[in-house]
Amino acid sequence: MSYTQEEKLICHIYYEYNYAKDSFPNFRAVAKNSNSFFAMSIGNPAVVATTSMVNDMHLPDFAYKEINEKAFYDSMDFWNDQEGIAIGDPTDDCMSIIITRDGGETWTKLSCDALPKAKEGEAAFAASDTNISIVGNHTWVATGGKASRILYSPDKGKTWEVYDTPIVQGKETTGMYSIDFYDETNGFAIGGDYTKPNDTLNNKIRTKDGGKTWQVVTNGKGPGYRSCVQYIPNSNAKELVAIGFKGIDYSNDSGETWKHLSDEGFYTIRFLNDSVAYTAGKGRISKLTFRE
Repeated sequence: MSYTQEEKLICHIYYEYNYAKDSFPNFRAVAKNSNSFFAMSIGNPAVVATTSMVNDMHLPDFAYKEINEKAFYDSMDFWNDQEGIAIGDPTDDCMSIIITRDGGETWTKLSCDALPKAKEGEAAFAASDTNISIVGNHTWVATGGKASRILYSPDKGKTWEVYDTPIVQGKETTGMYSIDFYDETNGFAIGGDYTKPNDTLNNKIRTKDGGKTWQVVTNGKGPGYRSCVQYIPNSNAKELVAIGFKGIDYSNDSGETWKHLSDEGFYTIRFLNDSVAYTAGKGRISKLTFRE
C-alpha cells in the first residue's frame, strides 16, 4: 500500500504523540510551499510538522518544537518557497514569532529585542489561521485580547513596527480575529467578542494606507463576531466574505454594506479563484461558488 506525504505526516504525528505521550496535538494552522505541507499546533509543546520530514515512513524529529507552558501558536504563512513565518501568544514580553529561511526545515524564534513589546493581555486567536496577511515582502499580524494591534514588517520579518486599531478590545475574548490585505495599501480586519456574537459595534475595520491607520466601518450594522474575512480575488479590493459560527456574509463595497448569505456556521475560508472558495467548520469542509 502506498501513502501520500500528508498521510505519512499523520502517521509520524501519531507515532510521536499517541504512543509516546498518549496525547495528540491540536493543529489550528496549516501552510504549504511548492515542496511541503506544514501543520502547526497550539499548546505545550508547540510543534511544526512537515511532510518534508517523512520519506518511506522514516520518522525524524519535528521541524520545530517549543516546550513552554505559555506556548500557544495561532497562524502560519509563507512569503515564498524558502521563507515563512508563524505567530503565537507571548511567552515573554512580546508576541511569539518564529521564522524559517530554509524552506521550513528549521525555524528560529525571534528575540523580544527585535519586536515591539506586547501590552498587558495582548495575544492572538487561533480561530481561522488568518492572523497573518502577506503581500510581497509586506507582512501584517493581527493581535487581540485586552489589546488588539497590528504588527507590521516591510521586509519579511527583519524589522517591525506596531500600529493601534479602533476595533473593540479590552477583554480576553475581544479584538481582531482575522485580517486580510488585498494589496500593499488596502486591508480589512474583523472580529468582535465571540461570547457576544451578535454585537456589531466596532468589530469591522478597514485601512487604505497599508495598516498605519484604521477606520471602523458599518458600525452597528452588518455581521457581528466573525472569525475569518477574505477579499475575493480580482475584485479591486471591493468584495469581501466574512465567515463565523453565525454564518456567511458578503460585501461588494469594501465593507460599507453587507448581505447575509447563510446561517451555516464555519470557522475559516480560502479562495481558489474569484469564483470558488472552500470553507471549513466543525467536522466538515464545503465548497462555495460565487459566480458561474
